[in-house]
Amino acid sequence: MENAFNIKGKNVIVTGGNRGIGKGIVIAMAQSGANIAILARDEATSKKTIEEIDSYGGKYRYYKCDVTDTKRAKAVVDEVVKEFGTIDVLVNNAGIARFFNVLDEDEDLRSWHDVINLNLNGYFTMSYLVGKVMKKQNYGRIINISSNSSRIVNLPQRMVSYNVSKAGIDRMTKCLAHEWAEYNIRVNAIAPGYTETELTFDKDQDKIEYWMSATPVGRFGKTIEIGALAVYLASPASEQMTGAVLTIDGGYSLAR
Repeated sequence: MENAFNIKGKNVIVTGGNRGIGKGIVIAMAQSGANIAILARDEATSKKTIEEIDSYGGKYRYYKCDVTDTKRAKAVVDEVVKEFGTIDVLVNNAGIARFFNVLDEDEDLRSWHDVINLNLNGYFTMSYLVGKVMKKQNYGRIINISSNSSRIVNLPQRMVSYNVSKAGIDRMTKCLAHEWAEYNIRVNAIAPGYTETELTFDKDQDKIEYWMSATPVGRFGKTIEIGALAVYLASPASEQMTGAVLTIDGGYSLAR
């Protein structure tokens, strides 16, 4: 297979591509020659990310979008198609986590609904909207950013809504992979462990030390490493792969 990892000229949407893991994916895709549409709520950080990748020479655009707003998400997808012509790859990445004890929650269960709405419903909405475009093209690659929390109860924090949302993403990945294979759409997921981002290191030191001690390779992951895996899933090298959930957590989940 010639140019097995070539994604030069591919048009890629990355939700939440302005920071953290999403930014690492954007950088890796840009380095590999892709054109990128960043969908995010924060304009300043998004434009800063675009400035950082501008030297790679692709087409990079920012679209203000809350993926839980279906009407706005549809309008943005239409804008991307108009601007880029096609959508070859969708990376569903935008998400949040909430640490809370369930029985201490208020009755509106806001910490549950906020996480499920963005992490799971948002992924489904974007997959649905972009999936329609990809079906017409008879081509598409969808990459869902999951977590090793989809399969284990991560400790010591309590984050049931996050864990459930990621488990849902894994199952959605497999279902859509089966349903959309006939349209030449591949759907896969990446399940990172603890990764060096501003959100990770915003936590208290005791948690950080616990997570580090439980990671066999002795360090947290880097966002660019997750980005490199996303490039693989976007490339011809992964043509035979669909419905897979690829763990990249330094061995953290091996003993869980």
